[in-house]
Amino acid sequence: MNICVYLSAQDGKSEAYKETVRHFGKFIAENGHRLIYGGSKSGLMGEIAISALEAGGEVIGVEPEFFIEAEFQLEGLTELIVTRSMNERKEKLIELSDVFVAFPGSTGTLEEIADTVSMIKMGMIEKKMIIFNYNGFYEPLKKLFSSMISEELIREDELSGVLFADSEAELMSLIEKL
Repeated sequence: MNICVYLSAQDGKSEAYKETVRHFGKFIAENGHRLIYGGSKSGLMGEIAISALEAGGEVIGVEPEFFIEAEFQLEGLTELIVTRSMNERKEKLIELSDVFVAFPGSTGTLEEIADTVSMIKMGMIEKKMIIFNYNGFYEPLKKLFSSMISEELIREDELSGVLFADSEAELMSLIEKL
């Protein structure tokens, strides 16, 4: 399975973020899956890719040209796909992937979540989005989705492809069930 992971190009405040993404990268490789991600060597993005590669996994990075020019790409990837823009990058990540996992991140991660969830909601893709609610990070988003449903701005069934995992064990269990 091709698992797309959305996450930060920063390290984050806690060392636990790095440890958690390393575990997940190793999990992806050891279970015969392929990591699809943004291609960066920086922050949590670099951590997950390196851990998957070190565990013998395949890693496909997708980066826009201007990131390549700034030398943000991780060397040694199984494959690096270069796009013209960030929008093209998001489209390629969605095209290549069977499932999406969002770790804590910044505005880019939030944008990727919104785009992917919108495509799932509209029936444009029949894939799952797992939002890793690490230490309650995405609790506000979970509440926002609930508000959208209670205000009848979206139907609950339109979000049936969007799952929340509150622990590493739950995240890995959801992946194994797909």
